[in-house]
Amino acid sequence: MNNKNSMWWTFKMAWRDSRSNRSKLFLFMAAIIVGVAAQVAITSFRDNLNTSIENQAKELLGADLEVERNAPFQPELQQVLDSLGGGVTTGLGFNSMAFFPKNGTTRLSQITAFEGDFPYYGNLVTEPASAADVYQQNQSALVDEPIMRLFDIEPGDSVKIGQLTYKIEGAIIDVPGQPVAASFFGPRIFIPKSNVEETGLLQRGSRLEYISYHKFPDGTDMEYVDDRLDQLRDEQNLRFGYDTVDEREEEVREAILYLSNFLNLIGFIALLLGGIGVASSIFVYIRQKINTVAVLRCVGVSSNQAMAIYLIQATAMGLVGSVLGAILGSVVQLYLPVLVQDFLPVDIELYISWISILIGVGTGVIISILFALFPLLAVKKISPLFSLRTVDVNLSGLLQKSTKIILGLILAVFITTYAWLMLGELVPALFFTLGLAICLLLLTGFAKLIMKGSRKFLRAGFSYELRQGLANLYRPNNQTTTLLLTFGLGVTMISSLYLTQDMLLDQIDFGGDQDLPNLALYDIQYDQNEGVNEIIQSSGHEILQNVPIVTMRIQGINGYTNAEWDQDTTRNASGWALNREYRSTYRDSLLPSEELVKGDWIGNAADMNEPFPISIEEDQRDNLAIDIGDTLTWNVQGIPIQTYVASTRTVKWDQPQPNFFVVFPAGVLESAPQFFATTVNTTSREASLELQQELVQSYPNVSAIDIGQVIETVRNFIDKVTFVIQFIGLFSIITGLIVLAGSAATSRFQRIREAVLLRTLGAAKKQVIKIQVIEYVLLGVMASITGLILSLGASTLIGYFYFDIEFVPNFFIIGVEILILTALVLLIGLFNTRGVHNKPPLEVLRAEAA
Repeated sequence: MNNKNSMWWTFKMAWRDSRSNRSKLFLFMAAIIVGVAAQVAITSFRDNLNTSIENQAKELLGADLEVERNAPFQPELQQVLDSLGGGVTTGLGFNSMAFFPKNGTTRLSQITAFEGDFPYYGNLVTEPASAADVYQQNQSALVDEPIMRLFDIEPGDSVKIGQLTYKIEGAIIDVPGQPVAASFFGPRIFIPKSNVEETGLLQRGSRLEYISYHKFPDGTDMEYVDDRLDQLRDEQNLRFGYDTVDEREEEVREAILYLSNFLNLIGFIALLLGGIGVASSIFVYIRQKINTVAVLRCVGVSSNQAMAIYLIQATAMGLVGSVLGAILGSVVQLYLPVLVQDFLPVDIELYISWISILIGVGTGVIISILFALFPLLAVKKISPLFSLRTVDVNLSGLLQKSTKIILGLILAVFITTYAWLMLGELVPALFFTLGLAICLLLLTGFAKLIMKGSRKFLRAGFSYELRQGLANLYRPNNQTTTLLLTFGLGVTMISSLYLTQDMLLDQIDFGGDQDLPNLALYDIQYDQNEGVNEIIQSSGHEILQNVPIVTMRIQGINGYTNAEWDQDTTRNASGWALNREYRSTYRDSLLPSEELVKGDWIGNAADMNEPFPISIEEDQRDNLAIDIGDTLTWNVQGIPIQTYVASTRTVKWDQPQPNFFVVFPAGVLESAPQFFATTVNTTSREASLELQQELVQSYPNVSAIDIGQVIETVRNFIDKVTFVIQFIGLFSIITGLIVLAGSAATSRFQRIREAVLLRTLGAAKKQVIKIQVIEYVLLGVMASITGLILSLGASTLIGYFYFDIEFVPNFFIIGVEILILTALVLLIGLFNTRGVHNKPPLEVLRAEAA
């Protein structure tokens, strides 16, 4: 037979041989479908998003240039900006309480006062549409649509900001370059800049952000603009921030790239699980075809031809599954914008990404072939003698150790290459492959341990059903290893996300601690402090802290200027720590949330002369590259004050109370210009709202942070972010369940045979069902516990190395997860083996004889 005829015969034989087994292989093809769908959905969505960003690049900024500073622009900066020409819109941003007289509600809001035609690119979308054009002229306000809907407010109603009441001209629907998530931590309110000073909010201690947006004439050289602004920052040491269209586009692309690559790797794991499912199915499939292969070998078919028959089937299965997965992924990507649109600063333009489909299909086929080679290479070792006798062949044992190592290395290289392609860096790709290999090895080790343990744990005193159910964990054709590898890895990922989310939310959940405040007030001026405290106390609420705050900057360290200290290469001082504005306080004692690290705490300096002792937070001491005894000169609003570091301390920054880098002793800053922050413990959320309403009407400049509302907002934000990740991670769980279903379906005949033998030996129908229930419950419990153990380890490492949080597992969540996952395994296992106990013994005997 020539090569052409031989190849044609091999293809025909592969087609004919697959007829009676296509339904068995479809479930494992479904695992590939799900994995490829996850890949194509994410990569297609990323391509769509990048195209949208490119097409809407200028809308990301709304102008050609944005400049911002937390103080008025320096004359040198303003001179350069004026020389550039073009259109200019100036803005002033700050946080303040907004009071809605219609229903008496208040909300801490993000206020921006504009003067000019911003945005220059894109549209400020409002309802009604004309509101965006007339609100500055009419001296009215635009308010975020979600807060208007929440408070049942309509255009024509009013909002009071500080001492001014504005008519609400319309609702803010969309702002160029700002996602909906921008309003998560406070609704956006736009007002005209022309009368912002009349609000009475621009007082000492107010955090103001000065902004200007610029639209340059066509042909302006943006590199020249970049150079001029960089020159001001580098050579003249002016502090300000700026963004051009290219810089904003790069920032957005980078953020999206990190997220999409992370999600892509999660989807890739789902595809790898599908590959494990393929290998498992081919192992079972080939085990059932041993007699067929042996007969083919007897009639002259070579070992390579025999292997090629089943390799063609596996490749076809991978190709069809990958194509169907690509189609499904293209459909799924249509839903992804619904999940993430709140976080995106552009409108997504969807189209079919053929390059993503091509990569997804190619990856799916390669994964199918690589994993299928493990059992298929064993086909070459099947002897013609196997046709003369029935023998239980260990296919894995037929492969030489060197062959397994080579296949494993090829697979590792492919995984690393793909991860490298996704991440763009080799070292993280190697760590991804190493981490995945460790997880798979641990899961395999757990599976072997469970099989060995169930054999040793078996006792004669156990009930008949329990003994048989335990024995099914280690008997030939068991599903223990396959299930733990596929389902266990999926559980590890999903559970790690849930546990990490719960760990983060636990850090901000202060609801049960009565000693912590649930309302924080700030921007209280010196002459308002007594009046604010009187209102709080007359309402029956407890003042936990009433803290004076003094603004200052570092003028020098140990006799050196900031620039000289920063330029000294023997130190590693942070420019941010040297040049920032400090908000410091004074008191005579440490707080419970602080702990002394080095030096002596000095709480009173009334009888001392300069330099005065101060206490500095430990990490900030490191940022400034100073130590105990070093001197610092402070510019306290124009007055120099000499100090020395008397002590360092740690601070629990996660506590909902005013915390400070620098604390002065009592007796130093009392006469300095200052404002106050106050924390209050109210009896209920309703009482807190009532207090806020009373304060905002008497002292409109005072801002209030409802800590309970902040916690709820953060919780909602984390929920939205983790849901996106869990949605992609869910593909891995689905793949594991599909592999389980396929494993049960492929080994269906084996189950029928076992059930018939048990019934022949006298087992009742109920006993057979009970044995199956015990087996799948044990498999579900073991797989979920194994996955959860790994997820506990992963969450502990994430908490320790990334968030610096001690992870305390929530055993209630873990228990619920075990119950749900076990129920899933049981239902799928029983569904795919349904009816096996109804087969008559003769059917199995005939099959054995055949």
